[in-house]
Amino acid sequence: MSESGSSRGARAGDYKTFRQTSRHRLLHEMLQSPKVKESKSAWKVLIMDKFTVKIMSYSCRMADITDAGISLVEDLFKRRQPMASMDAIYFIQPSKENIIMFLSDMSGRCPLYKKAYIYFSSPIPKELVSYIKNDSSVIPRIGALSEMNLEYCAIDSQGFITDHEMTLGDLYGESAQNAPNYSSCLNMMAIRIATAFASMQELPYVRYRAAKSSSNTASEASSRDLIPTKLAAEVWNFISKYKTTIPDFPQKETCDLLIVDRSIDLIAPVIHEWTYDAMCHDLLNMDGNKYTYEVPRKSGSMTVKEVLLEDHDPIWLELHHAHIADASERLHDKMMSFKLNNKAAQLQQNAKDGGELSTHDLKKMAQALPQYNDQMEKLSLHVEIAGRINTLIRDLKLRDLGKLEQDIIFGDAGAKELINFLRTNQNLSQENKLRLLMIYACVYPEKIEGDAGIKLMQLAKLSTEDMGTVSNLKYLGGLDTKKASGVNFSLKFDTQKRNHAARKEREDEEEAWQLSRFYPMIEELVEKLNKGELQKKEYPYMNEPALMKHEAEYTSASAHKSPDHAPHSIRSRRTPTWAKQRVSDDGNSSDSVLRHASSDFKKMGQRIFVFMIGGATRSELRSAHKLTAKIRREVIIGSSSLEDPPLFIKKLKLLSSKQASETAKQIPASNFYF
Repeated sequence: MSESGSSRGARAGDYKTFRQTSRHRLLHEMLQSPKVKESKSAWKVLIMDKFTVKIMSYSCRMADITDAGISLVEDLFKRRQPMASMDAIYFIQPSKENIIMFLSDMSGRCPLYKKAYIYFSSPIPKELVSYIKNDSSVIPRIGALSEMNLEYCAIDSQGFITDHEMTLGDLYGESAQNAPNYSSCLNMMAIRIATAFASMQELPYVRYRAAKSSSNTASEASSRDLIPTKLAAEVWNFISKYKTTIPDFPQKETCDLLIVDRSIDLIAPVIHEWTYDAMCHDLLNMDGNKYTYEVPRKSGSMTVKEVLLEDHDPIWLELHHAHIADASERLHDKMMSFKLNNKAAQLQQNAKDGGELSTHDLKKMAQALPQYNDQMEKLSLHVEIAGRINTLIRDLKLRDLGKLEQDIIFGDAGAKELINFLRTNQNLSQENKLRLLMIYACVYPEKIEGDAGIKLMQLAKLSTEDMGTVSNLKYLGGLDTKKASGVNFSLKFDTQKRNHAARKEREDEEEAWQLSRFYPMIEELVEKLNKGELQKKEYPYMNEPALMKHEAEYTSASAHKSPDHAPHSIRSRRTPTWAKQRVSDDGNSSDSVLRHASSDFKKMGQRIFVFMIGGATRSELRSAHKLTAKIRREVIIGSSSLEDPPLFIKKLKLLSSKQASETAKQIPASNFYF
């Protein structure tokens, strides 16, 4: 009953990225599958539950669905009008509630639809299959009953989430171990991760962050420390079953999966990231990917417009990973190039300058005007967004703040610099002061305890609740004072700061823009994994390569690799392809970026998947693209959710049970748009 497509099963020329594979499967293996094509109904109804709607909206646009023969998209749990002459495609999770709703649609003398094609997002339990079979009136009306094994949201061409927004609270909260959601959250997350490998037809070597807790550590802290281990075991259990349930599923390992949690990097979710994408979501109060702005009407009044900042916008696709200064410069160049090279713009400027337009010129202008208006509107939108961001950077003094953040992280600043900054910047926002102290606490945990912490709180004018949020980092593995106290004493203060540094300078990389020194720890881990330098003791295997099992602990990293598990590392100082600018003749960004990317992927080695429990950041998602170009292996970042600093801080407050009920109400529900 299981079905699964494969990007590797296709010819080399048809290589698909992660999201392209997801989209292809939804459109061609479900909406236009051979069984559905046998239907006599020219147009069909697509019925989904709340989560499968998200899956679909992240991978496909409404136009794609319409082109696939869908005339109407319906909610499984909303009351629907009977359409007895039409067939329906159900894309639903295999839950008892969903099965009951499906049977109520299709059983009895008057079903809602003529025929039903059912596709489950993940494996369906045998008891639920029996439940369907027991209704004899429904069986003849079923055209297909299949497992799609696609239960994740492809948020990026190289990223996905399992949509567990409350993972931090469910798994790492003060009393999480005894909470009812603890086991169900881990189980559902494992199922959804496994379906990503079913979709890609990849069998991974599964590695995970090993527990660090000692035997005398409190059981609750130890339980949090074991979460990556538990998730890795469940993921491997589900994936290994695919070898017998999915046709043509690989029998030997084809890729790597590394499962980690936020304890490996607590700085990435709160530091100011300086890319266009990160700045938009950090500073502009966006609703998901929806940006709202005002434009003037002809009458002079203002009207509100909404736009989605997503990959279908070629300018966004080109610039979203660029540094905000770079993005601003490139937008200015695009606008100037557009005005110089676009025919309609030239004719319009000529008319403004008092030149006469011939009938032929007017005709040309009329023909080019719709395209001109569309391109001008898109460029103007991004120029306006970049302008707003740069204004906020100036007004909020983010350049000085960002420099101090990175100096603390790299060991170039300590308590003295922090205190001086807080004294001279009393008007800094509460959120920014809190984020700064969280970074300081991650680097100097011993200096945030007791009287020293209270004095810093008073200097920053933070509330007890805010300092409680800083303290909650301990639930995620932060504030490890034992590790900090192990630093050797030195009379040289600069040496002490360097010993505390949370990052080392990347000597093999030259950053073109200020405040680009910071990199997430995922980069370091992936590079070590690629070169075979990831310590087995710290990151053990669930399914260890056969060659490794017979080798001594001191064997060199190069000997640890089996023939099918060789690295594919090409180190280069050239500008990586993910950062290169591609511009079309009219000054607009080219929509051929994905086409170029696909051709690059054909030459890639085995994929590397990294799953972050507790929410990935936009800097980590950007790193997937950067690393892909650098090591020539497609790197895919998965996570329970995608976090922006304000939302992460709200969730961090939830980890203390006293604040849980109040803060939970403030976590916004995600909105989705086709």
